[in-house]
Amino acid sequence: MRSPDRLLRRWATATTLGAVLLATLLGPSPAQAAPSRAEAVSPVITVPPEGSRGFPFLAAAEDLGSLGYTESEYFTTGTATSYAKSGIWGSDGRWTVRASTRAEYRTRLLVRRPVDAAKFNGTVVVEWLNVSGQIELSPDYWFAREELLRKGYAWVGVSAQSVGVNGGSGEIHGLKGWDPDRYGSLVHPGDAYAYDIFSQAGQALRTPNGPDPLGGLQVRTLLADGESQSAGFMTTYANAVHPVARVYDGFMVHSNSAIAAPISGQLGDTLLMPYPSRVRTDLTVPTFVVLTETDVPGAAAARQPDTDRVVHWELAGTAHGDQWAYDTGQPTVIRSAGSAAPAPGCAAGSAPFNDGPGHWSMNAALRRLADWARGGPRPASGAQLSELRDPATGLALGGIRLPDVAVPTRTLTGERDTSGSGLFCGLYGARDPWNGDTDPWDRHDDGDPSDPSFPDRAEPVLSRLYPTHEGYVSRVRTAAQNSVTAGFLLPEDATAIVAAAQDSNIGG
Repeated sequence: MRSPDRLLRRWATATTLGAVLLATLLGPSPAQAAPSRAEAVSPVITVPPEGSRGFPFLAAAEDLGSLGYTESEYFTTGTATSYAKSGIWGSDGRWTVRASTRAEYRTRLLVRRPVDAAKFNGTVVVEWLNVSGQIELSPDYWFAREELLRKGYAWVGVSAQSVGVNGGSGEIHGLKGWDPDRYGSLVHPGDAYAYDIFSQAGQALRTPNGPDPLGGLQVRTLLADGESQSAGFMTTYANAVHPVARVYDGFMVHSNSAIAAPISGQLGDTLLMPYPSRVRTDLTVPTFVVLTETDVPGAAAARQPDTDRVVHWELAGTAHGDQWAYDTGQPTVIRSAGSAAPAPGCAAGSAPFNDGPGHWSMNAALRRLADWARGGPRPASGAQLSELRDPATGLALGGIRLPDVAVPTRTLTGERDTSGSGLFCGLYGARDPWNGDTDPWDRHDDGDPSDPSFPDRAEPVLSRLYPTHEGYVSRVRTAAQNSVTAGFLLPEDATAIVAAAQDSNIGG
């Protein structure tokens, strides 16, 4: 694996690509008392105009109606507070803030919910939309889509950051540039206010001041979620803002690094954040940190023991972005962004994307967090991912090992050779199918000893590894059941994995 310093630099570059000039904070105002949940601000909710395009940005390309879901969009308007550090911030995440400046804002909520209230499970997942690609994306919706829709969650995407509303360096100049008729009235004062905007979004779902975005659904559990750059903001939110706002019942921090986002919203202030930035352990609500193989080198410095309020999973054979998330989300992105949709930009002829078990893990993590936040059992702890790889399979050692890794048919890695590729290519990991079937081992030799994707090795031959199809299926079934028993895989996903093994031609 590459050195932690190199991976950290790559992660930081990718997740802050094209960062906009954020609002410069004024001098701090006197501290304000921390409001209770009942006192948290609920912004005014309105319905946006139709606009020239006739649908919201990032509207789902799939037919949600056929799945029993409906999609709608709302504006939230209010006054947001920025925060400033109070006291010394250390690596333990026990950070305090004081209220600083206030500014008017208007942003939007994209809502997907069950049509039938009887099918709503009571949990709303509120995702901090990711803007690393200079447009808004919803990566965790795509990773956990199966679990969200089959189990009756509601999902809400929040336009929390300025670049999503006002635009950055991309071809699409934010929501306002994409459809001025629909979004021209939006106002985002800068990412210093993003934290409170996100708090108010959650409060709007609990106590709507205007049309109810959830259509009368009764909220039992409100989960905050963010992936990649958004996960950095989620870490700071949980550590510093949640103790003040107390809006959310739990946090999903997916693919963060060892450095949290600055409370000021100023990109340069990342250098002033504690390294490493761990999750505070005295929260009254749970925090679930899920790391892919791509993330671990840049996040390992922030490892901490699991507690009754913080749990970490490190997933072997997974990537920061992967084939599943790309295939699930790309039709939606293309529908809104067309040719301006951000692309991985991998060089022609390079390895295909990782198609490992990341989505299975996110399905399980979401259900475990929802149960945990309602007072259920804490999710099981997982083993740490190793920097070492199996010399025969090329798979990373350690970590949570779902059937794709425990009973492998290909090499899956969170890294890849990015020579001649775009900035985002390295986040999609790689896969190397095992195609040799004549010799006991098929030598994999890419001619580049520095290539992190697939180090030169003897490649397994499937027919030798799994002499019979029945034997292969039996091993997959056992691995799936072991993962279910351990709490890392959901039973319905285990069934799908075993069915895919049965339908394959692997073995013999």
